[in-house]
Amino acid sequence: MPGSAEAPRAPGPQEDGPAASTEPGAPAGPPEHPASSGPSLEEEFQFVLCEGCRQESPNLKLLTCLHTLCLGCLSENKPVGQCPVCQAPIPQPSGIPDVDNVLFSSLQARLHVYRRISCGAGLSCSRCRREAAAVWCSECEEFLCAGCFEDHQWFFKKRSHEARKVEELRAESAHRFLEGTRKSCNLFCSSPGHTEQGHVTSIYCRKCEKPLCCSCALLDAQHSPFYCDIRAEIQRRQEELAAAGRELLVRQRVEQLVQLIRREEEELLALVERRQERGRRELEGELRRVEAVLRRMEAGERLVEKMGLYATEQEVMDMQPFVKDALEEMRQLQPAVAGELAQREDFAECHARLQAL
Repeated sequence: MPGSAEAPRAPGPQEDGPAASTEPGAPAGPPEHPASSGPSLEEEFQFVLCEGCRQESPNLKLLTCLHTLCLGCLSENKPVGQCPVCQAPIPQPSGIPDVDNVLFSSLQARLHVYRRISCGAGLSCSRCRREAAAVWCSECEEFLCAGCFEDHQWFFKKRSHEARKVEELRAESAHRFLEGTRKSCNLFCSSPGHTEQGHVTSIYCRKCEKPLCCSCALLDAQHSPFYCDIRAEIQRRQEELAAAGRELLVRQRVEQLVQLIRREEEELLALVERRQERGRRELEGELRRVEAVLRRMEAGERLVEKMGLYATEQEVMDMQPFVKDALEEMRQLQPAVAGELAQREDFAECHARLQAL
């Protein structure tokens, strides 16, 4: 209920807490929300956890292989300079990537809010801290009682803050809640000082690669041929990522190759061991390389999918260039030609079988 929505009635004692929603014979209310299933929600959103320790963390880093790890796992990572999941190189000398996974960190925070709403107990107003919360404002990220909500509506009467009743949110699924909270994100002008002043923008300069407010766009008229609607730019970036993700899916033939190689692995290893130990090591290394590439592709596919589902506009603008470059690098990866694994004449049988694969 954005804008001038009617102030909600503060919930009474009979409405507060989970007991009210489960009391037998109570009037029909909102349908039971999916959070009651508990473990299924946790399993569904495992992807937001660190891929090393499988724990939530506010300090998630995005590697060039598109795996996500927390600072703790990266600090303890041995050998330094390699992804512990797929062994892809980490270019930073410290072994700590520069790019934050702002999407997964944001989803963790929003899921934490959803869990608080879903449990239905102990939600108090974030401002007065006395009354029970009746409304959640996704812009302010605050729970408000009925009285504080009226003050909030007066103070922000010229802005479109979206505030919704807690009991309505409690009836929603986690997916609906995450989708709703991402739509409320505003993009601010990138000019120094304007971010702090809250200058919301709808203009994007393709030359500067920065969002601009109307004042900055008028003052910098020489760049006017490069201006476009920032929503169109966001849509273009989403479509670009989706196209890269589809191309990555096409390359799932690598997975089929891995399965075929595994079926032949035992016989081929036996054949290689009878001829030369070094050939066996080369084959094992190639298998590991192909599997590592596959894991990178799976991570890329998953990240693009989740960005399409849950990323806010700001998160798309922050993460898209980095993710696009990483996907382009993976697109250029080529599986090894089978003949490269067997160069010697006494590996003719191995050579023929690998080429058949």
